[in-house]
Amino acid sequence: MLLNKNMKGVLVMEKEKITKLSLAATRIRKMALEGVYSAKAGHPGGSLSIADILAYLYLEEMNINKDNFDSPDRNRFVLSKGHCAPALYGALSEIGLIPKEDIKTLRHIDSYLQGHPDMKGTDGVDMSTGSLGQGISAANGMALVGKLYNKDYRVYTILGDGEIEEGQVWEAAMFAAHYKLDNLTAFVDFNGLQIDGDITKVMNPTPIDEKFKAFGWNVIVIDAHDFNQIEDAVKAAKETKDKPTVIIAKSVKGKGVSFMENQAKWHGSAPNQEQYETAIAELDEYIKTIGGEN
Repeated sequence: MLLNKNMKGVLVMEKEKITKLSLAATRIRKMALEGVYSAKAGHPGGSLSIADILAYLYLEEMNINKDNFDSPDRNRFVLSKGHCAPALYGALSEIGLIPKEDIKTLRHIDSYLQGHPDMKGTDGVDMSTGSLGQGISAANGMALVGKLYNKDYRVYTILGDGEIEEGQVWEAAMFAAHYKLDNLTAFVDFNGLQIDGDITKVMNPTPIDEKFKAFGWNVIVIDAHDFNQIEDAVKAAKETKDKPTVIIAKSVKGKGVSFMENQAKWHGSAPNQEQYETAIAELDEYIKTIGGEN
């Protein structure tokens, strides 16, 4: 069973809401691919696997827009796996913080859309990330400040399953539990693959759930592509007191594009024109099947 026993049962979303989130996630996937293709470089696999989580967070939870993205009372988000910036840029575009036409400038000289998130140059980016293992530490700091100053904001972060091979992640895990950062929710994108292949063969971080439990975290395991489970997990995290929550999201690397799914080679490779057009056609067809417009 994917759902953790601590959860009170999956709340069933209205069909219209699921459709809205599915369309947003698919558009995020399209924009991530457009950016990587235009740059001829980047990380499509992990960008596609976190699109559903980002769609949910930015449409339902973050409550930010172009007018309040720098409010001191806003919720914060840290993309600890910073190489998947193309998906974050797609999410920020979905809520109007990045013009869609700018996505094509990813990694280009003089573009503000760098290969990794830049908080100084991109509206809506709360933390510059890229060196794996460090983003969750920054998220800890944001959460601790919120606790010290009695703020109501929450902090969210997404880590890669390969990223948690970094020792700093576990120092951060110890810190968050010690300071009872119940305003912190971390997602682990558990797609099982990193740039060198199967995570269990590179440097096995499993069992991920038991390790976080041992560090004093509330642990929830979900399907990363099920919006009902994502929503229920986020709500359960918000109800948890005196400990941080990690949502281990079992995902499919390259989700949404048939020839990219579960293929480690798409961790950091850009598609050629034929591959790009095939991928976009698949995503457009999915949008059509759920009643959306391309």
